[in-house]
Amino acid sequence: MVMVGVKRGCARAAGFITLLMLCAAWLAPHAAAQQPFPVKPVRLVVSAAAGTGLDATIRLISPKLGEHWKQNLVIDNRQGLIANSAVAKATPDGYTLLVVSGSIAVRHVMFTNLPYDTLKDFAGITELYTSNNIVVVGAAMGVKTLKELVAYTQARPGKIFFASPVAGGMDHMNSERFRMAAGIKAQHVSYKGSTEAAIEVAAGRAHFTVISPLIAQAMVRDGKLVAIMQRYPTFPGVPLIGDVLPEWTLVGASSVFAPAGTPMPLRQQISKDFAHVLRLPDIKERLDAVGIHVSTTTPEEHDKRLRADIAAFSKVMKEIGLKPTQ
Repeated sequence: MVMVGVKRGCARAAGFITLLMLCAAWLAPHAAAQQPFPVKPVRLVVSAAAGTGLDATIRLISPKLGEHWKQNLVIDNRQGLIANSAVAKATPDGYTLLVVSGSIAVRHVMFTNLPYDTLKDFAGITELYTSNNIVVVGAAMGVKTLKELVAYTQARPGKIFFASPVAGGMDHMNSERFRMAAGIKAQHVSYKGSTEAAIEVAAGRAHFTVISPLIAQAMVRDGKLVAIMQRYPTFPGVPLIGDVLPEWTLVGASSVFAPAGTPMPLRQQISKDFAHVLRLPDIKERLDAVGIHVSTTTPEEHDKRLRADIAAFSKVMKEIGLKPTQ
């Protein structure tokens, strides 16, 4: 009888210990997600060179974010694929974050051998902002509206060219989407950068381009380029794209990603913290002044938009016959 009682007691004890272990396993990730964040410096891996628009924007907001978190932020500029790969392999604890432009969606459809899977290796945090985009034409064309541009191109079949930096890049993809939405037949010409593309349009060697107002504003002011549409109200008297060509919706935004596996409560907190800083009056005023539109999202909204961007770019590639490369 004593042995039976001992065995029953041991069985109860073993069952209780097993229950405790199961509870601990269930509570661990939830408890981790509720711990204060951050308790050490946060590394922002910026998928762009120092001095670019994306880099300048993140350096503008990082001091405020650091104050909000009461921690230092380490900005680590790296080339696109290197930056993306580094974050994809990082520990999913919120202390290594990727800051990247909409090029991450373009790369997903452009290349078949990326060292990471965009949809599986990253967890969205938030969009940060979308940039203003304007459609400009050369002043010598005598074109001042979309209707006039369409008529100009129709009168010159096979002789119209549009410029963008990097064939297959985000600017190229959005330019192709503009061309198709407007019903314009034109050949693409690729240049090293946006400035070169704008200069070629101003010189008459290309006929239009979709560009940032930061690049084009001096040439518009000097009468070398004419802005016929804009995404946000930056140039007085220039109509908005949404009013003139609503079927053309620009896609791609600068965003923040964490490695896959980062707990959702932590992602949501970081998303709210970025939104708080970006909407501070002094920060928003400085961004609005250069045509940058704050467009923060929840992690769930971010992931949904990423998939929509990938679908949009995939459709463009199919329609223009551009094949993914290795």
